[in-house]
Parts: sequence; C-alpha cells; structure tokens
Amino acid sequence: MAKKTVRELDVAGKRVLVRVDFNVPLNKESGRVSDDTRIRAALPTIDYLIQQKSKVILVSHLGRPKGKVDEKYKMDPVAARLSELLDRPVKKVDEAVGEVPRSAVEQMQGGDVVLLENVRFYPEEEKNDENFAKMLADLADIYVNDAFGTAHRAHASTEGVTEFLPAVAGFLMEKELDMLGRLLANPESPFAAIIGGAKVSDKIAVLSNLIEKVDILIIGGGMANTFLKAQGFDIGKSLLEADKLEIARNLMKKAKNRDVQLLLPVDVVAAPGAAPDAEPSTVPVDKIPPDFMALDIGPETLGHFAAAMKNARTVFWNGPMGVFEMKPFAGGTEAIARELSQVKGITVVGGGDSVAAVKQAGVADQLTHISTGGGAALEFLEGKELPGVVALLDK
Repeated sequence: MAKKTVRELDVAGKRVLVRVDFNVPLNKESGRVSDDTRIRAALPTIDYLIQQKSKVILVSHLGRPKGKVDEKYKMDPVAARLSELLDRPVKKVDEAVGEVPRSAVEQMQGGDVVLLENVRFYPEEEKNDENFAKMLADLADIYVNDAFGTAHRAHASTEGVTEFLPAVAGFLMEKELDMLGRLLANPESPFAAIIGGAKVSDKIAVLSNLIEKVDILIIGGGMANTFLKAQGFDIGKSLLEADKLEIARNLMKKAKNRDVQLLLPVDVVAAPGAAPDAEPSTVPVDKIPPDFMALDIGPETLGHFAAAMKNARTVFWNGPMGVFEMKPFAGGTEAIARELSQVKGITVVGGGDSVAAVKQAGVADQLTHISTGGGAALEFLEGKELPGVVALLDK
C-alpha cells in the first residue's frame, strides 16, 4: 500500500496543513511538556517544509476534551516546546477553524510555522463532519498526514479533510508504514513476536494475524495467565479472562499446526496483590499459591524467551511482561527491553507501555524502530486498513 509522500508534491511557498500527533503528556505542576518524543518524531517533516519555504499549519489533538474547550488541554505548552526544538517562533492560534486561523495564515511568510488550537475542542472533529473538514481544508493548498498514532481514526482532520485537498504522507507516516509493512509483507526469518499486556481480548486479532507470519510467538504479561489456565494450570488469584479460554486453546492449536514455536512462562513472580511494597516470591507455574497472583515473568522464563530472541532476525514487541510500573514486578519487562537491544536484526516496538519500558531500560536508541502509534500499530498488524492511510494519494 505505497502512498505518495510530501517530497513528491511541489510544496514550495504553498500553505500546507499538517496533521501531527502532539498528544503528549504535560507536567501537572508546571504545565510544561514532560515527554516530547512525539513532537521530535514530526520534526523531519516540519523541517523539510520550512526549507521549502512552505507556510506550515500544524493541527493536532491533545488529551480527551470531549468536544469542548478545556483549559488544561490547550496547545500553548506544545507550541512553546516545538518552538524550542525548531529554534524559531511557533505561533499558537487560539482557534482551529474560522476567521482567527484564516487571518493568522494570511499573515504568514514562507517558512513560518503556526499551531492551531486543539482540534478535539470541536465535537465535529470526531464525528468527521464534512463542513468542519472543509473549514480546515480552506486554510491550505496541500494536506500532509504525519500522525500515524491517529491514522486508525476516521476524523475530520485525519480523513475528512482529504476530500478537499491533495493528501500525502509525511516522513514519520512513511517510516511507520514501511517498518510495520515489512513485518507483514517480507520479514526476515526467524521472525519472533513478543506479545504482553493484561488482556487477551485486546490482542486476539493481532495474535491471529501474526501466527500466520511468525516463526516464534512469545506470550507474557497478564494475558499469559489465560493461556496457562487453558493448559490446565491452577493460577491462583491471577488475572484471568475465563470467557477467552477457548480462544487461547484455538490459538495454541493454530500455532502447533503451523509449526510456530509458542513460548509461555514456566515460572512467575507472584504476590498476594499488586502493590509497590509487595514482597514477591518466584514460583513455577504449577505451584502458584491459591491466594497469590502472577505479576511478572520469572528468571527461568526470561532465559527461555531470551534464547528464542537471540536467534531471531526480526522481532516485534508489544505489551509488558508484568505490572512493570511497580518496582517489584518491573524486572521481566526491563530485561526483555535489554535483550531486544542485543538482537542482531530488525527490532520494532509498538505500543505505549513497551515504549516506556525501552526508555526506562535506556535502550531506545539501539532499536530499529519505535512506533508512535499503539492502537494504530496493532490495527495495522491485525491486517486492518487504517482510514487515515487509505485516504492518502497512492503512488
């Protein structure tokens, strides 16, 4: 699904509306941006447009303001941080559509950058309202989507606007489609997928699709409990989706039929409950005490997982191995992050918690690609078409 990119259109001197994903965390006390990863990810596209003397009109959402103005989700701190990163002024416009932004755009010179107000302050955005999309489009000559993280949403600023303007991918969008597309189309073998997180229900579709592509499937996190229970183990008070046991059995059967090596925990770090001051015990999966919960993978499991990863040429990781935001149960997830950095091949991380884990372990710069879109990456790997991508011009 090759899409045209911003370098394939003449953008010199043009008004270019760029959908970015600046949905970044803000510090509760200072109100400043506390993690600018998503802003930095959009810089190559913004810098290119500045060099081309385009008039750069950025639009994004921030938080979940539910279609009304919410002071804590205004884009001002984002504009301030972007201005620091670009080392040039970024004018924050107090509205996203109408006379205020139209007037701001009219005053722009080539190479200027403005950031419109939070597009989700308007209920029409998430309804993909045609008139609202046209009002956004009226500000520009060309539309660039560089917000892979919202590409699975059919909103006015991701899909509706493409009805009115030539629409192409930015460099971040291009990179995401290339790296994730490679996992599905022609991954170098052996291909290992490490899937964690709390719930099987969140990952059924991606597991079903990846089983068709991978040589090794590693399952950890809370969702592994449902697979262990399906194998007949007693898992104590561990998180369990009892209504997904049959799905787990079917996935294990499918893996066996396709000669996929399926790895599950053989030991776990368990405690009576998930608490930062818990005193955990490491136990084999067939000896989890009735009043304990599995909250991380154990050292023997880590050894098995690491050995399987070592031989892989392509590895995709989504989801933590345990309750990694609490120190007693962070070891497995952090160790997987470190092991991933040692893989001699393509390493792709997709999804919020896994991204946080590779940063926590200090190995982010040693990986091939860290996806900026959790939900979008999963839907892409499920084989779904993403509305914000489909809407762009084909090559």
